[in-house]
Parts: sequence; structure tokens; C-alpha cells
Amino acid sequence: MTIERFETKQRMSRAVVHNNTVYLCGQVAADASADITGQTETTLAKIDELLASVGTDKTRLLSVTIYVSSMDHFQGMNAVWDAWVPEGLAPARACVEAKMARPELLVEMSVIAAV
Repeated sequence: MTIERFETKQRMSRAVVHNNTVYLCGQVAADASADITGQTETTLAKIDELLASVGTDKTRLLSVTIYVSSMDHFQGMNAVWDAWVPEGLAPARACVEAKMARPELLVEMSVIAAV
């Protein structure tokens, strides 16, 4: 059994690959001052980059958990999400309202994908 950890620090690894499955740590916006649209766009861009770094992409998503600071952001986040997810390849998904680690963060996403 092989477990590969990527960008490991004291508290977490940015990605862990096991049995041809990658688990990404929660991804947040590169610019927390942006609105929900901007934060969602940069969060998804970071997910694209991280998936590519371990040899996979968004066409192989299995499950995504989305955390929004308020359900008031649900529609704006979904508009960006819907444009990003390839048609017919939507993963299993959950979206919940959650208190974020920093108050300026509006969205965080945790991803599981096949490699």
C-alpha cells in the first residue's frame, strides 16, 4: 500500500494520493477580498492546478464538499461552479453553510478525485 503526500506541513498535506484516489485539503480563494464569484473562480483554479500536479483533472472528480460562509452565496457560487464542471461529469457533492477559519473567506472546497 502506497500513500503519497504532497506539500506536507505540520498540520496537513495539500494532497494525499492512495489507491489511485487523490484527497485535496480544503481550498480557499487566492484573494479573500474578492466577492463570491471571484473567490469561487480562484478556488476552482487552485483545484485545477493541484489536481494537475498529481496527474489528474476535474473530469475525474468523485466528490466535492463545498462550504459557504452564508447560503446567501449559494447562487453566486453555483453560477461559477456550473460553468466549471464539465457537462455530464458532475461529482457527488454537498454544500453546507459553515463558519470559516477567517471571516473574509466566503467559500472553501474539499475534493476527492480519481488519479
